[in-house]
Amino acid sequence: MDKTITLQLGNKFSPIATTLPKTSCTQWTIVRSRFSHKGGSPMEKKGKKPTGKKEHHLWKSRDSAQSGQKALTLVRTVSKLPNEKEAVYGELDKWTAWETEFPVIAVAKALKMLRKRCQWVRIIQLAKWMLSKGQGATMGTYDTLLLAFDMDQRVDEAESLWNMIIHAHMRGVSKRLFSRMISLYDHHNMPDKIIEVFADMEELRVKPDEDTVRRVARTFREVGEEEKRKLVIKRYGLKWKYIHFNGERVRVRTNVCEDNETNN
Repeated sequence: MDKTITLQLGNKFSPIATTLPKTSCTQWTIVRSRFSHKGGSPMEKKGKKPTGKKEHHLWKSRDSAQSGQKALTLVRTVSKLPNEKEAVYGELDKWTAWETEFPVIAVAKALKMLRKRCQWVRIIQLAKWMLSKGQGATMGTYDTLLLAFDMDQRVDEAESLWNMIIHAHMRGVSKRLFSRMISLYDHHNMPDKIIEVFADMEELRVKPDEDTVRRVARTFREVGEEEKRKLVIKRYGLKWKYIHFNGERVRVRTNVCEDNETNN
């Protein structure tokens, strides 16, 4: 009597079967699984750990690890240079001569360090150099550069940069940049420019923050446009505001705060 023993290699069977030659009274039939030998059985696959998607960002990883030290070195180098464009740009070019990729992260960190130290001239030099290389053209860089122009009394350069940003990015300009320009014009007592930038905000449907609303409302009051001031407060002003009074956080109405500021 023939005995047939079936060996299952997998969970399911395929219609293909291989029969070994008879060496005894027993016939062995091996039924192959539909899974190939290379792919392995489902049980074997289940035991393997998923490796996940491999992404190679070799330069970014190295830069992230070393960008802090690079930024500190850059700040020290720039701070020792004479206040001349050629000298600064030449030294910066040497600093990046052996870099395979432009060190954007290191320069951004250096700008933050210089901002904390209030070295506005160095910020302007470094940011302009980076932009001249076609790198770092972000809203954060523009904001830092506009602030440096403001603090260094370079209103004309700030205005030129602002016009370039508006024409190049238009609807991508952030609320923070609008607020920065209104703050700059407010510092230099230019009410017409404040109203002009605010008109662009409304046209692009960018909602101003509370500080911008106060500056614009105060500007309309200074130029004698009381109705527009009330309209701005009604449209964008906050009904309540939290202030610290006698060591406690107190909620008061916005118009009360404005009346107090006017009386003072």
